Amino acid sequence: MQKRLTITIDEKVYAGLHKIIGPRKISRFVEELVRPHVIKSDFESAYAEMAKDTVREEEALEWAEATLGDSAHEAR
Repeated sequence: MQKRLTITIDEKVYAGLHKIIGPRKISRFVEELVRPHVIKSDFESAYAEMAKDTVREEEALEWAEATLGDSAHEAR
């Protein structure tokens, strides 16, 4: 469900949005910019679920330790 929102912005900002984004695309543009800041993603529960997989965790640890050794020999 969508809600209507009225915001106030500088006329130069509006003109830029209208010119660059397009008159019928401003709402979507603003929503895509704002969404990650106001809607919490479900990363925490996904990471917790992944951590329960002990085989995967062991493989990830082995991989991380192996790549750490590789980076020690790289030129800086």
